[in-house]
Amino acid sequence: MIRIVFVFVFGLIVAEPSPGLNMPCLLEPQQAASSPSADKSIIALTVPSGTPLQIALDKEVRVCKVGQLIHGRVMEPVYVFDRLVIPVGTVATGQVSAVEPVAGKKRALSVLNADFTPPHKIGVAFDELVFPDGRQVSLHATVVPGSGQVIRLTGAGEHNKKNVVKDTASQKMEQAKAQWQNAMKQIQAPDKMHRLMRYGVLQLPVHPQYIDAGTLYSAEILRPLNFGSETVAAKTLSSIGTQAPSGSLVYATLMTPLNSATAAKGADVEAALSQPLLDEGRLILPVGTRLRGTVLQVRPARSLHRNGQLRIVFREIILPEGAAQNVDTSLQAIQSDSAQNVQLDSEGGAKATSSASRYLSTGTSVGLALIGSGGRRDVGDASPTAGGATGFKLVGLIVGIAFRSHTYGIVMSAYGGTRSIYTNFLGRGREIAFPKYTAMQVGIGNRTSTPLATAH
Repeated sequence: MIRIVFVFVFGLIVAEPSPGLNMPCLLEPQQAASSPSADKSIIALTVPSGTPLQIALDKEVRVCKVGQLIHGRVMEPVYVFDRLVIPVGTVATGQVSAVEPVAGKKRALSVLNADFTPPHKIGVAFDELVFPDGRQVSLHATVVPGSGQVIRLTGAGEHNKKNVVKDTASQKMEQAKAQWQNAMKQIQAPDKMHRLMRYGVLQLPVHPQYIDAGTLYSAEILRPLNFGSETVAAKTLSSIGTQAPSGSLVYATLMTPLNSATAAKGADVEAALSQPLLDEGRLILPVGTRLRGTVLQVRPARSLHRNGQLRIVFREIILPEGAAQNVDTSLQAIQSDSAQNVQLDSEGGAKATSSASRYLSTGTSVGLALIGSGGRRDVGDASPTAGGATGFKLVGLIVGIAFRSHTYGIVMSAYGGTRSIYTNFLGRGREIAFPKYTAMQVGIGNRTSTPLATAH
């Protein structure tokens, strides 16, 4: 057990904030002289530069031009020390900041597949926060690379937790997921009919580009946000650094970007607490506390569609003033790109899984291949046309219609079907990636790590 003793010189210490971490600034001694009493300290409620804001678009955006207005909501609360300064649901407004041109090679391949409007890379910027009480705060922030996907919160062992008695950490994890779901209720998610219509529009040769509702951006604050100051009782400070109860769940932000293709076993990993840890009203760990750990296991994606896997573990807690405490932890939940289909095992090992839709897409391609190869005698001229479409949509379709060659249909059908099988079952799998500022929940307590299961 480590207890942190704050030495008061004229009533206060001036704390030096660490870069990129949400830490408070204690006021200078002469400023503290006006403190209400000797058993209280004053903290400046300043969100430092480098602090990330998680902002999700709350409605679908049809991209038209640079400068187009966008509208989102803050999805994770922002604290200074132990005080909430930016609540979930705070409105964030901004604009489309860039519509980057499509590279020539990408455009050519897109045209070959009958898509004349390939997607552009879209840049966004946020410049104002509007609080629930109507206050407006100017915001200077930049969106970090790797953000801009529809995100889901993945919990440990979700696929096998049915009918299992939940421990304290699991119960707290359920509460964390409920908080995430409540935050997502502010997003105007499209219904099934809208999604179906959108899918149909995107299959047209010429179609608009959209940014989905729920797309989550990590916006790094460039200029500090000042929310005044508040007093903190000395009793609150005295409990900082005491042993966290086993089964505690802390909210943290990943400071080290991770990718199964490039991460090395044993590499250092760091995260920062994004919310204070309280135990029956006592402040155990303030915001700005760091978690330090390592990459315990890593497996890059391989052939036969075997996806990447990662396991990280945090073994040390670093308090804002520098004192360290050894601790056993397990990754209980993490945000991930919905397209990755990430799963966490019961001990927090993460792996990318494959979508069941690959069976449908491959079956469709193989079905067209059978038609294109003349697998049925009653298809007539549909054989070369379907075969061409299975290979290269636009060029294949035109050549198939123009020449109506069954030999051509067989060749293109074989190519199209084989390509689909290779892509979905034989080729390299997908890597698992967690960009900087990925939100996670980490369980604290005695836990035994197990090796990653062998991929089949």
